[in-house]
Amino acid sequence: MHIHVLGICGTFMGGLAAIARAAGHAVTGCDANVYPPMSTQLRALGIELTEGYDAAQLHGVARDAELFVVGNVVSRGNPLIEAILDRGLPYASGPEWLHDHILPGRWTLAVAGTHGKTTTSSMLTSILEHANLNPGFLIGGVPRDFGVSARLTDSAFFVIEADEYDTAFFDKRSKFVHYGPRTLILNNLEYDHADIFPDLAAIETQFHHLLRTVPRMGRIVVNGGDAALARVLARGAWSEVERFGAAEVPGNGPGWTIGIDGDIALGGAAQGTLALAMLGRHNQLNALAAVAAARHAGVPVAESLAALARFEGVKRRMELRGSVRGIDVYDDFAHHPTAIATTLEGLRRRVGDARIVAVLEPRSNTMKLGTMKAALPASVAAADRVWCYAGHLGWDAGAVFAPLGERARVVEDLDALVDAIASDARAGDKIVVMSNGAFGGIHDKLIARLTA
Repeated sequence: MHIHVLGICGTFMGGLAAIARAAGHAVTGCDANVYPPMSTQLRALGIELTEGYDAAQLHGVARDAELFVVGNVVSRGNPLIEAILDRGLPYASGPEWLHDHILPGRWTLAVAGTHGKTTTSSMLTSILEHANLNPGFLIGGVPRDFGVSARLTDSAFFVIEADEYDTAFFDKRSKFVHYGPRTLILNNLEYDHADIFPDLAAIETQFHHLLRTVPRMGRIVVNGGDAALARVLARGAWSEVERFGAAEVPGNGPGWTIGIDGDIALGGAAQGTLALAMLGRHNQLNALAAVAAARHAGVPVAESLAALARFEGVKRRMELRGSVRGIDVYDDFAHHPTAIATTLEGLRRRVGDARIVAVLEPRSNTMKLGTMKAALPASVAAADRVWCYAGHLGWDAGAVFAPLGERARVVEDLDALVDAIASDARAGDKIVVMSNGAFGGIHDKLIARLTA
């Protein structure tokens, strides 16, 4: 089958395209901005890419397409989708296509939650790989153990990052309702995606829909200390439930726990000790969830712990981009206040009294709307110095960070921000750049400026 993918350069849709190519389909695609690294990866697979959404593609690269797979970046008014609709051509969403063509007959292990999906999915995939189960996967980031965000294998096991964002312009359910997992991890649940969800209750409803898709013989591995997830489970769960957390929650029954030192127990019985290179208590909990999920797939706990001891992490999750004159520059994907706080707190525990410099780009749709701006000052409590890039914000970042006084600075020009950070930096600093986008290449610019 020839499929043409609209929005192909996004991580999810690009991974889907790579999987479709591996499954033997002819694949072409288009996006508003065709750029590396995704464009390079896709062209290396023999996938022809087109810049933009001109309807003329129907007479060119997509003239023989038998199905158009539509990413959620595409909305009504897009010239190509309007032409597809006018002509009555067949189309499907990305999650729907996966459900129909890739996931049937496989043991799908899905990872859902507001935070930690990419890291936990990567951990779980690495565990299954270490156990010689050769899993396929589709993850919203690049696990360093694999170097790619997606692959298709002949294995029965498939790991997928289960996103709660909406599916497509014609399907406003969350993506994850299409996956039908046999093993489901629910890491945590907070309010996010203010552009599509009016409140936390609306997101909880989508998670409830997800629980309805897990078979009776499946297993739900859920954070036992999360109040929102408890409400979701209270609405109905038809599968086996295993809880995990920092401690057992009264009334939840025996579950998985992990101590600060990494000692893991199940129902109070010792299971082994986690040795993990990644920072933070949140990553210990991510690892605990991955261990529990892998056990459902038949992997012994000891084997999972051996795999995690070698786990190299995920690109853009506290990734060290360079060290110049004793100054370390990190890249991190954190953009929600909770993720910002846990990232900085984890770094603080590792570096002690060293100066931490937090550089924020409030870029997500939720942050651009200013929905969580009031939580930002508290989220950077572990940082000694805070810089906020406010070049594209519709709210007053200066007023938001004013309670931090001299600790915080707001800058609206990217080059000026780079110069200011570099001038202020000193040996021993840990500079953490946090954004869910490319941030204008600030990491390389900052390293170059520090070097000069």
